Amino acid sequence: MLKIPARQRSAVGLPGLAGTARVERRTRQLLPRLRPGDVAVVEHVDLDRATAQALVDAGVVAVVNAAPMISGRYPNLGPQVLVDAGLLVVDGIGTAGLAAVSDGGTVRIHDGGVYVGDELVAQGREVDPGTVAAELDLARSGLASQLETLTHSSTEFLRREQDLLLHGRGVPRLATKVAGRPVVVVVDGQDAERELAAIRPFVREQHPVLIGVGAGADLLRAAGHRPDVIVVEGELPPAKALRAARDVVVRMDRGSHRDDLEQLERMGIRPLRFESAATPEDAGLIIADAADAAVIVGVGLHATLDDFLDRQRVGLASTYLTRLKVGHRLVDATAVPYLYSGRVRPWHLLLVMLAGLVALAAAVAVTPVGQEWAQQLNDTIQGLFS
Repeated sequence: MLKIPARQRSAVGLPGLAGTARVERRTRQLLPRLRPGDVAVVEHVDLDRATAQALVDAGVVAVVNAAPMISGRYPNLGPQVLVDAGLLVVDGIGTAGLAAVSDGGTVRIHDGGVYVGDELVAQGREVDPGTVAAELDLARSGLASQLETLTHSSTEFLRREQDLLLHGRGVPRLATKVAGRPVVVVVDGQDAERELAAIRPFVREQHPVLIGVGAGADLLRAAGHRPDVIVVEGELPPAKALRAARDVVVRMDRGSHRDDLEQLERMGIRPLRFESAATPEDAGLIIADAADAAVIVGVGLHATLDDFLDRQRVGLASTYLTRLKVGHRLVDATAVPYLYSGRVRPWHLLLVMLAGLVALAAAVAVTPVGQEWAQQLNDTIQGLFS
């Protein structure tokens, strides 16, 4: 059972967990408003891992979902992230329950119920680790239908983005020189920090172009690197990071007007527009590929089948077709330590030469001639100090 810290318990002594409700049907729009200790109230079918991790990072103490956390269509990974982080999770309160919770008001969660004071305003079910495990097993039977959906959505995505994917039209031209150089694309994925640390020797010795996607730019800076290119959508990285980058690319839907451009221009930054339905991380890969990168190392990308399917419908097609376009250039960061052993330096050669000389001296020393030389050397040294 989830152990609730005393500071999170109801101030009036009622059972359950209390916090300020932040209500928004679209989870992505809610994230910038969340503060530590809040209760996130959303309507998000099949919560994906990236969004769940963003909720955890925001410091919420509970997530209440009007929709089912796991619908059974496929094994989405978001609920597992929430329960592993120790959050209280409730789903199925319905649209009426969502409307009954006031944004900014104090709510209390107990046994799947949402209370205002002692009044029950919405009822759902508490999602615990056992529930998540059982429903994910059942959901794996939905993979076939999900793959069928992938076929249809990929066809539609390719129809709309064929000029971009097939001919590279619409990709912004970078000021950063990329052609013939390795590129590292960093996304704020689950293991991105560990993967970035593992390829530090590669980054230090090969001096690749560093592309930070969203919060991936913050990861690069935290690791002591300066991003060359930053790809943004929605929430912007710190102004210091943006000004340090040579290129700032804003990914937006075709024909849309984004306030991000005006905000960046007011900061003295001239952003590059990238109009596409591709996800930001796929936009980073497409930019590197179009600029003729020698190799693209992906940090924090979705690599497994479950990761791949744990995307929104458009994102699923975007990821699938982008991987096909990038093809042989893309290498996952987890493989780099096995493929790259580091540059041969002069001191490496010196150590090999010294080891060879020691081995040669040892071999000569056991021969009669070697023993005679050793005796002569010993006599000479004694003569010098006598």
